[in-house]
Amino acid sequence: MPESITPAVPPTPPVPLSALLAREDLALRQIAGPTDQGTVIHWAHTSEMADPYPYLLGGELLLTAGVHIPEAAGSGTYFDDYVSRIVAAGGAALGFGLAPVHDTVPRALVAACERYGLPLLEVPPQTTFSGVARAVWQLMAQARLAELRRVTEAQQRLAAAASRPDPVPSVLRQLAQRLSGHAVLYGADGTEIAAAGREPGAGVREALADLAGVVRPGGTGVPGPTSATDTLGDAHLAAYALGAGEGFVLAVASARREPGDHTITSVASVLLSLLTGEHHSGAGAARSSALVRLLLGSAPEAVAPLLGKESWLVVHARPETQLPDAVAASALGAALGSPLVDLARDVVRVLVPGGREPEPQPGWTLGVSAAVEPREWPAADTQAARALARARATRTPLVRHGARPGLADLVPPTDAEAHARTLLAPLTGRPELTETLRNWLSLHGSWDRTAVALDVHRNTVRQRIARCAALLDTDLDDPDVRMELWFALRHG
Repeated sequence: MPESITPAVPPTPPVPLSALLAREDLALRQIAGPTDQGTVIHWAHTSEMADPYPYLLGGELLLTAGVHIPEAAGSGTYFDDYVSRIVAAGGAALGFGLAPVHDTVPRALVAACERYGLPLLEVPPQTTFSGVARAVWQLMAQARLAELRRVTEAQQRLAAAASRPDPVPSVLRQLAQRLSGHAVLYGADGTEIAAAGREPGAGVREALADLAGVVRPGGTGVPGPTSATDTLGDAHLAAYALGAGEGFVLAVASARREPGDHTITSVASVLLSLLTGEHHSGAGAARSSALVRLLLGSAPEAVAPLLGKESWLVVHARPETQLPDAVAASALGAALGSPLVDLARDVVRVLVPGGREPEPQPGWTLGVSAAVEPREWPAADTQAARALARARATRTPLVRHGARPGLADLVPPTDAEAHARTLLAPLTGRPELTETLRNWLSLHGSWDRTAVALDVHRNTVRQRIARCAALLDTDLDDPDVRMELWFALRHG
């Protein structure tokens, strides 16, 4: 029967017993039990209890010097009882230390380990139990690092696959490759939409479909499990419900299940949730239609009804620590309540429906435009960019564009634009000077804040402002001059 997925315990990858035996510094020697290369240990535990069962969690290499062994143990059932209890507790292997109690491993213990299929290791006198335990932890740390690297690389490859022109098949192919198995996406009605990877064995395809039905939302209104696992022969099966009730299910089958596989598959399920979540309601098709019409020359106001809102906000966002990626951009859009996301090199732009006031987002700096109609989207894009620059310069999580009426409303727009063109004519063709002057004035003449906002050195800001003063032939320390220039820059 399928069971709900639970995190692996412990969260670190186990250590192959063969890797421990390969350590020349330990000089361990297996003298009984199966030599299966798949035998693994999760930790080392030392105990001299005659019955170690209550103290074992399973997966241990149990170390003992035989202090607990009575004189006449070889002639009775002592060793059979001892080994059977270790096996019943889930012990992975037994290490027997030579000296000072025993010069050799008791033959009856060797025979018992053979009968119960428990690997028995001989620990030489020069090897301490603490040295064995330390070696286990070292191997575990190495395995953990390798697994983290594998998971990180898989996350990056999955994110890149999600940004391809064929994102759903690309994500499935990448997931199947990372798990060395088979990945399939089922629709709400249980049909197979897409699949990738090596073909599953007999019965596995049917078992995956059945497991998908376990997590697919039913019509009872009672939420079911979001994920489930099962096995069929040597195949490990898992299914994940995508999104919030759309009915899509991701299912995977692999020959083995590594500790990081659940994390990798969870990342793929999140990406597929974002990619498939639009199709159920038809919103994705409407957005695609809107994009095509814009590319073919339709006016924004004619396209906007397809997107369902009359007023919009433009948000510019930048991460605080690193460049944004596709997953981070999609997550930001979801947090702001919009799938209309544009990922640039260092800035994410989100078109947010009016009425949804963006809030500060952890790890991001945001600039928000005024609410505008579609024909004003370009102007709102500029407002958001300037708001983001101010937010970064003032180290504020979110800055909104201020659009309250002021002195500008007293001057007709055409007159204001003509005055701005005349006043700023000496700066024509020098956009870096115009933008530096604009930011410098908006930040009250602060060299450091302007440098941060423009991503340049403060000396560059000083040089540009000095050049502006020379070209404009004016005193930029005069507050009246600053006010007139600011008015012109807002209308130029």
